Amino acid sequence: MDEPATAGPQTPAVTAPSDSTLAERIDALFRVVRRPNREQYSHEEVARACREATGESFSATYLWQLRTGRRDNPTKRHLEALAQFFSVPVWYFFDDVRGAEIAKELELLGALRDAEVRSVALRAVNLSPEGVGTISDMIDVIARRERDTNGSGP
Repeated sequence: MDEPATAGPQTPAVTAPSDSTLAERIDALFRVVRRPNREQYSHEEVARACREATGESFSATYLWQLRTGRRDNPTKRHLEALAQFFSVPVWYFFDDVRGAEIAKELELLGALRDAEVRSVALRAVNLSPEGVGTISDMIDVIARRERDTNGSGP
């Protein structure tokens, strides 16, 4: 049931639009909040931590079912335990607007875990607003070129 973590410098994008499901929100947490070595937490690790936090039954299978949408009615205590484990406020699961804001913050944090992305961001701090704009334009051009090269253009 656990999928292997992907290697490499790519940071998975988080998408938690205001109409995202509970499963999508839980899945986004797994994809972005990772161990210090950048590997995903397993369902068993998270379930164990949630069992310890709540004292209630919480299996890896149950967590997988929540993550994939096969079950969608967890208890409040289960959601509180998941929020605690992933260091997000519990309203991330309920409040569409603020949940989307948290998802954007998680995406940024996930990107900043990549040493090369962090290095570029830190060096850009010393640039003028015009310089930052130029770098941003260059990133857009390169991203479009890579999308077109990979055959996944607009």
